[in-house]
Amino acid sequence: MGRFNSFEEINSWRSSRIFNKRIYEITDKQNFKNDFDLVRQIRRASISISSNIAEGFERNSDKEFVYFLYIAKASAAEVRSQLYLALDLNYITKDEFEELFNDISNISKLISGFIKYLQSSQKP
Repeated sequence: MGRFNSFEEINSWRSSRIFNKRIYEITDKQNFKNDFDLVRQIRRASISISSNIAEGFERNSDKEFVYFLYIAKASAAEVRSQLYLALDLNYITKDEFEELFNDISNISKLISGFIKYLQSSQKP
């Protein structure tokens, strides 16, 4: 698990926690919240990021942790895709899209870097 004592210390988890709140705020806006399916899906994908980071950390094995980090990274890609749809349907503005897209892209990069770090520490 590297140098962390708890998942709450991991930057990608911290960033995804903030991102989750932002997704809830955005999807609670009138023009977005009536699309129940998309709201539910983007919220679940967003929550999946932080949840998989936490679950993977608690597995106490770098190999399993990396597996869960890949799931978290895939969920970040799912959110990115859903943000395009939200933009196309005018549920979010271009500025909101760019802010959220940058945030989720940065989270994905943090996860990728952490995966590389854990994989390199596994090698003999």
